[in-house]
Amino acid sequence: MAMKENFLWGGAVAAHQVEGACQAGGKGLSIADVMTAGSRTKAREITDGIVEGKYYPNHEGIRFYDFYKEDIALFAEMGFKCFRTSIAWSRIFPNGDEETPNEEGLRFYDALFDELLSHGMEPVVTLSHFEMPFGLVKKYRGWRSREMIGFFVRFAETVMERYRDKVKYWMTFNEINNQMILSNGIYAFTNSGILFEEGEDRLKTVYQAAHYEFVASAMTVKLGHEINPEFKIGCMAAATPVYPRTCNPDDVLLAMEEDRKNLFFTDVHARGRYPSYVKMDWERRGYVFDITPEDLAAMEQGCVDFIGFSYYLSSVMSADPKVEKLGDDLAASLDAVENPYLEMTPWGWTIDPKGLRYVLNQYYDRYQLPLFVVENGFGYEDRLEDGQIHDGNRIEYLGNHIRQMVMAVDEDGVDLLGYTVWGCIDPVSFGTGEMRKRYGFIYVDKDDEGNGSYRRIRKDSFYWYRDVIARNGVDV
Repeated sequence: MAMKENFLWGGAVAAHQVEGACQAGGKGLSIADVMTAGSRTKAREITDGIVEGKYYPNHEGIRFYDFYKEDIALFAEMGFKCFRTSIAWSRIFPNGDEETPNEEGLRFYDALFDELLSHGMEPVVTLSHFEMPFGLVKKYRGWRSREMIGFFVRFAETVMERYRDKVKYWMTFNEINNQMILSNGIYAFTNSGILFEEGEDRLKTVYQAAHYEFVASAMTVKLGHEINPEFKIGCMAAATPVYPRTCNPDDVLLAMEEDRKNLFFTDVHARGRYPSYVKMDWERRGYVFDITPEDLAAMEQGCVDFIGFSYYLSSVMSADPKVEKLGDDLAASLDAVENPYLEMTPWGWTIDPKGLRYVLNQYYDRYQLPLFVVENGFGYEDRLEDGQIHDGNRIEYLGNHIRQMVMAVDEDGVDLLGYTVWGCIDPVSFGTGEMRKRYGFIYVDKDDEGNGSYRRIRKDSFYWYRDVIARNGVDV
């Protein structure tokens, strides 16, 4: 079993987790730049600007801004066909609402994409990956404001025009559905620049922000196709399939309802309209939103070309109040319960390779659109011993997932564009700001306090993934 000849094997990062150069080249502060370091047990703090004496790990990242040529050469050594990254919005529009872009920021991405193309790698670009300009939070309260639509579309048009002959694959909003995790305000902040106010209806706030993002995404898709009809423009969601704990119909229905919290976002992106189940829920709750006829028309005209998604874990729901809840923000829901059939990573995520095959079929059955696995990876505390990293557990994890992915294509008929492993070079962790939670094939010598040489070291998985790509997924 092998993937199609033009299958896009590669790796993925986000600008804010790797680039560093926080305010170099005219870049403004992003929302990632005001998040301190945290840990598995301590949430990252969101500060009002830069506070002296606090540590902000994204300010240096892994210095990809300085080392991108060397890093891309390592990706080429592995045989990458594509590289997924994002364009830091605040590197192009430092405050977000400027009339004209920052030319130095545009030149950096010209150079980055040229370097990728010179090595035969397709850039896969996310427009908004948890790094909107902090100025838009301060002045407009993030995606609470309708004005954000215009600012985002201006940004999108600027970079799509600039890189129309360099970038073919685009995605609008990264893991747009994560903001439905309402118990922890970090998700609404990183997705939409929203700081919840005491006593407000968080769900209503997120739905309104999501509407403005849907409109901005659809307008971007339409505009992008006008700029270059060859563009392939997708959405990006966090895929977390939800299983019922038992065959009790109450469990099955609860799992369905939980699953819809994720599927709602891809439903709108792919179909251009709101599904009946969410409109009924709004009616029951008495919600009235700022939604205009022009918005609805734009949404219908800007359906995505493909579904991009991340896959890390699955979740289980039980309607039985006596079954203990996990109560972890990283699960699909605080109401999720343990899956006795699966092991977990050290950071509490279920390891479920078959869930990837399940969700590939779920999305393809539902939408009949090409799919793209743009994030899948294993976060682990690697150990550097005698200058080497033996990460057999990562090889096992990724191999098991890739085998299920190949089966979804070869045996189930799923149309899959590509597969990019998350954090192919160790990034700063999004959730915790740590470096110890490593994902990459390439080790970066930096610790949780920011100390280190930033030297790059190939892990065992580097050579393994090189062979997977060379064999195009055969006999993984």
